[in-house]
Amino acid sequence: MNEIKKEKRGGINFFNCDNIEFMKTKPDNYYDLAIVDPPYGIGADKAQNAGGKQWGYKEYLKTDWDSDIPPAEYFEQLKRVSKNQIVWGGNYMTEHLPPSMGWIIWDKGQRNFSLADGEMAWTSFNKAMRIFEMSRGKVLAKDNERGGRIHPTQKPVELYRWILTKYAEKGMKILDTHGGSFTNAIACDEEGFELDICEINEIYFANGVYAFDVYKSQTKLF
Repeated sequence: MNEIKKEKRGGINFFNCDNIEFMKTKPDNYYDLAIVDPPYGIGADKAQNAGGKQWGYKEYLKTDWDSDIPPAEYFEQLKRVSKNQIVWGGNYMTEHLPPSMGWIIWDKGQRNFSLADGEMAWTSFNKAMRIFEMSRGKVLAKDNERGGRIHPTQKPVELYRWILTKYAEKGMKILDTHGGSFTNAIACDEEGFELDICEINEIYFANGVYAFDVYKSQTKLF
């Protein structure tokens, strides 16, 4: 495995690295829960007009990261190193994920819009399907409060906090293989969970760590 860049903030460990190679360094069942948002393979990397001009750019990065879903080896390693998994976009990855009753739906509170009414996450949990409701308008307002969007598929901190309260228990060690905007890192910090979070792109990594530091500096003011 090539040398990787690591940043640590309390119980949150940020890794700038290839996630498959990273997982290969971990023993079986090292993590209690993996909460991941891998590429759906639908071209979301072509999105324009970034909402995070505060982070130094007017458009999202064009890196072709959403040209395909992760390979089979990714899912093999993910299931090996974690006891349970929550996989956003699992409806695009059914060849790698077995049938499950425990799906999560993010209801975006808007119907007949040009984009989807919501998003789906596959889970390994044998429990009833659950729905999280948060409108696009509220998400945008929260993003603006935190300095704007820095990733085209950025999910709200509130969604990750809801997941942690529903599917995790205190003391659990969490894995996130696709950091993106690092909103999951903020949620884990707010809920008191230890997290290892990976992001392969150097610029998204730097912006995500910076956004986390901005959040921490703001919390110290209150």
